[in-house]
Amino acid sequence: MKKKNLLRRITNRLLGLAARCAPGATTLRPFLHRLRGVHITGHVFIGDDVYLENEYPESIVVEDGVQICLRSVFVAHTRGTGRIILRKNSFIGANSVITTTADRTLTVGEGAVITAGSVVASDVPAGILFGVEKAKPLARVTVPLTMTTNYRDFLGGLRPLHGANKPDGSVRNDPARRP
Repeated sequence: MKKKNLLRRITNRLLGLAARCAPGATTLRPFLHRLRGVHITGHVFIGDDVYLENEYPESIVVEDGVQICLRSVFVAHTRGTGRIILRKNSFIGANSVITTTADRTLTVGEGAVITAGSVVASDVPAGILFGVEKAKPLARVTVPLTMTTNYRDFLGGLRPLHGANKPDGSVRNDPARRP
């Protein structure tokens, strides 16, 4: 990509900041991102605090019917510019991170759904539900992580869970478990 002049870079950032907190998920926010250079076609939804590539907004393509939920992050440059394409009617769940590297195009296929909190660094095929498993118990905390707790003490206080995890994420046969 061609290097932008300083004024254009500042303008892109100011418009990006405005778009992150402005009202109008289907009106004003898409308009502000279009002014920055994001390729948006049709009617889209862009939630609160969505970060769409500051340095190279023109490397993001958002097609008709796309929904981007709050606090999602799109980064299309790591050691050079790549592209991110969100095909028609795809859905990006809250707090997702979509990232690509130099000279790569990452595509979220038509009608694909990315679940909340997902990190996506490769293509998502059309019509696929993509995401992480729900959170599950990992260890028993015996030293609470307070504002004054030393992190090493916290780590040293973690104890393995006894017994197998149930499909719903709860733990069975845990003798250390107390009501």
